[in-house]
Amino acid sequence: MADPGMSVTPYWELTFDADGDVDGPERDHLLAQVTDHGVRDLIVFAHGWNNDRSGATALYRRFLAPVPALAPGARLGYVGVIWPSMRFSDEPIPDLPRSVAAVEAAGAPVPALDKDTRRALLEAFPGRTTVVAELARLLDERPDRTDGLAEFGRLVRLLVDDERRHGAADTEEEEEGGPAVFALDPVTACGELAGALATLESPGAAGFGIPNPWDGAKELLRQATYYTMKRRAGTVGEHGLGPLVGRLAGAAPGVRVHLVGHSFGGRLVAFALRGLPEGVRAVKSVTLLQGAFSHYAFAARLPHDTDRAGALRDRQRRIDGPLVCCHSHFDSALGTFYPLASRVSGDDRSCAGTEIAAVLGPRWGAMGHDGVQAVPGTARLDLAAALSGRLPGSGCVNVDTAAVVRRGGPPTGAHSDILHPELARVVLAAGRIA
Repeated sequence: MADPGMSVTPYWELTFDADGDVDGPERDHLLAQVTDHGVRDLIVFAHGWNNDRSGATALYRRFLAPVPALAPGARLGYVGVIWPSMRFSDEPIPDLPRSVAAVEAAGAPVPALDKDTRRALLEAFPGRTTVVAELARLLDERPDRTDGLAEFGRLVRLLVDDERRHGAADTEEEEEGGPAVFALDPVTACGELAGALATLESPGAAGFGIPNPWDGAKELLRQATYYTMKRRAGTVGEHGLGPLVGRLAGAAPGVRVHLVGHSFGGRLVAFALRGLPEGVRAVKSVTLLQGAFSHYAFAARLPHDTDRAGALRDRQRRIDGPLVCCHSHFDSALGTFYPLASRVSGDDRSCAGTEIAAVLGPRWGAMGHDGVQAVPGTARLDLAAALSGRLPGSGCVNVDTAAVVRRGGPPTGAHSDILHPELARVVLAAGRIA
């Protein structure tokens, strides 16, 4: 077991690399010890964007702390998944302190990319030191809008192209088209992102003036990292966590597994269902907290193109229990920037300075913004209803958590506002953990 400072016990960690390979000793310790500790229900939590192990474990420590008191009679065990993702340091998680290193020296010029973010970019994109340095310089200097932005867009595409070859898209449509935001003329793409950011920062002033496209350049880079993390999360889930749960089912057949994921960690645990060996019924619930992937991922048919399907079509049937999707309209990372970055090449509608949802409609929506879509029979509950009665025992269940998931400023809004005992109660309810 790892981290004696964790708020719950027994607690194990599983560390995966970008290809889904798990740390062998950590895996072996879990498989050998989970039965010895008498664990009946094992909660496996995967973080979303995150820069290091300490940040991930801080999230797990705070989220899981209420669980033992909420289920005092349960024989619980806990696993924290550690996988290589990244977070821009201007995206603080509510209720968790910002890194001291993220604060530049008093009186010094504040660069567009602080040193924590630059370090995270270098770790996320190994071998791209020169590219990251040049991106940082361009963001600071903001040279000629056309030539400078063209070069900025070219460098961002270098990062995206590195990852495009790896992992599955959320839908067959996305797999074929590729994200339009990286194929557009950089001035247009940055202009759209700048307009969206201006609307979030000053809603009453929306529509007045034309934003400088350089104001959206950092958001273009941010979306490139999101795209990378999104693809990587699917790889880790399908090729890493899913097969490992299969091994766990063989080593400890009586253990009930409950997968929980925040943001791209939601995509990770969802794609673990693709990698789950046939016949394994150990997964008793999956809970997605502000899941950062397409709300059509589980659809057998896309509403706008019935010949295509989601990458996880019908995979919810691999769960011996419900798939619970917690969503909030206060999540502007998913409600505003996700659809802008997710639409595929060929969708040429411009959204600069407009209401994103009104222009793009539901086609490019995310799980964490409005829940699972286009899956017949999906139940829809608000948080109070989900906590006052029994959740459905199977199928997809959307739970509107906007009553608590509501804090956070631009650009991400309430995306990381998940440290609430009510959400821990949802996890327990989904898993029928008394």
